[in-house]
This record gives sequence, structure tokens and C-alpha cells, in this order.
Amino acid sequence: MNKNVVIFASGEGSNAQKIIDYFQHSNYVTISLIASNKANANVLTRAKNNNIPTFVLDRELFYKGNEIVEYLKSIKTDLIVLAGFLWMIPENLIKAFPDKIINIHPSLLPKFGGKGMYGMNVHKAVLAANENQSGITIHLVNEYYDQGKIIAQHSCAINEHETVASLSEKVQLMEHEYFPKAIEHFLAAK
Repeated sequence: MNKNVVIFASGEGSNAQKIIDYFQHSNYVTISLIASNKANANVLTRAKNNNIPTFVLDRELFYKGNEIVEYLKSIKTDLIVLAGFLWMIPENLIKAFPDKIINIHPSLLPKFGGKGMYGMNVHKAVLAANENQSGITIHLVNEYYDQGKIIAQHSCAINEHETVASLSEKVQLMEHEYFPKAIEHFLAAK
């Protein structure tokens, strides 16, 4: 049975591209939509280049009413994947898609999660805390930033000469490798 995956992203879309590539020839997973909260986000260009429909989210509609929920239901969404999406997911969307929204975070949660903890902010905090490892966490989304049930974690060592840029690069490579596989395993278990 085919599974329809919708990707929410806010920026460049490198994780979205890896997910698109991974499922390009899949017989049971279709990337049916890419939605962004930014009309000029490069992820929308990536979607168009791969013939995937796009949708620009309006902040007011996203947080008020049920129009977005109804639209996602109308296209038979099985899973919503947050791939660098920076808005908090509203409660009505979480309730409409229980345990069907997953996110990736660039640290080993529960450490270095929460409001404002995204992108380089996370890597700076990890290095400032003198951690000896970092990594990625793939988790279900609930009503609190980065507190949903953990689906998968992968770690990498932090060396003594690590910089924010080098740690960011290490973690992004892990995201690209493991996020599509985690999505596949998650869908297969449903």
C-alpha cells in the first residue's frame, strides 16, 4: 500500500533532497507534497525540479482554523516529515495526525533541544558545554519543542579541534544518511 509523505521545510532543503532521492524509485512511498513557510525557500525549487507539488504555508492559516489539516487529509497524508522546519506545529495538526509527524534534531536529545535550539545554535551550545559527542535525534512531534518520543539516535565523536562549522558538517552528513532510512523503517512498522 502506497504511503504519502509530506515534507515541511523552511530553507535550503538538503535533507528534503536526500529524502526525495532515497524514495525516488520506491514502490510504496511517494513524496506527495513539499510545504514551506517561506515563499522563496530553495526547498520549493528542489520540489519543482523533482515534479513534486508545493505549498506555501500562511502563518495565520497555519495556526488558526483547520484549513491546513483538511488539505493534508484530502491528499491522504500518511506521514509529515519536518526537515528543517522552524515553526512550532499547532496542536490541531498534532491531534489530526497523532504519531504521524516526525522531526530531526541536530543533537542527542534531550540535551540541547527546545525553543531557539536549531542549526548553528545547537552546535555552538554543544561545543560550549565541552561535550565529547553529538549526533542526531529523529523523534515524534508533540506539543513541546523536541520532546516527542525518540525513534532513532546516531552519534559522532567531537574531536579536540572541532569547530561549529566542522561539527555542523559532520552532523549534516549523518542527517542525510540516516533520516531517509528512519522514515522508511517508521513507515514499514506502521
